[in-house]
Amino acid sequence: MAAASGGLRRWPAAGLGRAVRGVCGSGRAAAEEALRAEQLAERLRARRREEEKREVPKDPAQRRVRELAVLSKQLQRVHPNVLAKVLKQGTVYQNEEIVVINKPYGLPVHGGPGIKNCIADVLPTLAKMLENMRAEPLHLCHRLDKETTGVMVLARSKEVADRIRLLFKTRQVEKIYWAISLGDPDPAEGIVEIPIVEKEVRSHQSHYKMTLAPNYRLSPEDGKVVKIRKNRNAESAVTRYRRLASSSACSLLELQPVTGVKHQIRVHLAYGLGCPILGDHKYSHWSKLAPQKLPAITLKRLKLEQSKARHLPLHLHAYRLSLPLGERIDLVCKPPLFFQKTLKKLELDIPKD
Repeated sequence: MAAASGGLRRWPAAGLGRAVRGVCGSGRAAAEEALRAEQLAERLRARRREEEKREVPKDPAQRRVRELAVLSKQLQRVHPNVLAKVLKQGTVYQNEEIVVINKPYGLPVHGGPGIKNCIADVLPTLAKMLENMRAEPLHLCHRLDKETTGVMVLARSKEVADRIRLLFKTRQVEKIYWAISLGDPDPAEGIVEIPIVEKEVRSHQSHYKMTLAPNYRLSPEDGKVVKIRKNRNAESAVTRYRRLASSSACSLLELQPVTGVKHQIRVHLAYGLGCPILGDHKYSHWSKLAPQKLPAITLKRLKLEQSKARHLPLHLHAYRLSLPLGERIDLVCKPPLFFQKTLKKLELDIPKD
C-alpha cells in the first residue's frame, strides 16, 4: 500500500487489529507472570513464617539452646564495629600492657573458609574504642576454640605480645578451665599424660580428628604393660583434672592443661577418661560425625529430647588465667549464662572457694 503524506504508513484494519491484540496479549501475559511470581513469593514467605513459629520450642531449655545456635550465626553477620563493641563490653581487665576480654561462645579467634567475622579482624577497631583513634592495634597472645568461652589476653604492643607468647610456650602461665562432662572420672582427681596426634577418620564421612597416641598398651596375652613405638608426629600432652561436683550422670571438672596441644582437654576427657564434654559432638564418637548421645537422666534434667541434642553447646570455659607479668596477675571470668543454667538444671553446685 502506498505511503501517505508525512511519512505515515496506513495499515489495513484487520492487520492493525491483530497487531494491537498481539501487543495487549503479551502485556497481559507479562502482568499475569509477574502476579504469579508475587503470589509464589508471598506463599513462600508465609510458609517460612509458619516454619519459624513451629521451630520455636516451648520449653525454656530447648529455646535457650536454639538461641545460642542463632547467636553464633548472628556473630558471623554483624558489622565488625558492632562485634568490636560487644568485645569491649566484655572487657574484664586492662592496664598499660594488656586487655583481657571474656570471649563469647561461637566466635572464632582466627579467620578461615566460611568465616566472615573473627576476633583477629576487629582488634584495630577494638583498640581505638578502648583508647583513641591513633591507638596501635591489639595483638593476640594465645587462642581459644570457637566454642570455648572465657579469659582471653590481648596485648597493646607487639613486644608485650611476644613476652606473653613466650610465657605460654615455656609453661609459666597457669590456666584453669571448667567443663561439664558426661560421666564420672575414675579416679576423681589425677593427671592424664598421653601424647596426642591428628589422624584421618576413614568412614562414609572421612574427616580429621585429634586422638591419643599412647606410648604403652596392655598385652592381650598376660595383661602386662608393654612399651610401643612412639608416633613421631605425636605431641606430648599433660592435663591435670579434679572433680568439683557430680550429679545427673554428669560432673563439673576443674582442668589444668600443662601443655597446649590442639583440642587437648577435649581429647583427654573423651578418649583418656571416657568422659566427653557436654555438647562436644566432635569427640563423643570416633568413627562418625553424629550428635552426642545423652543419658536419660541428663535429658530429663535438661528437659531436652535426644533429637535436639545436636544443638547443645560445648560446655568448656576458660575460668582463670594467672599471668606472671612483673607481679602475677590473676584473671577470672564467670561462666556464661547458658553454662550456669546447665549447672543449675543438673544440680551441679559451683564450689564456694
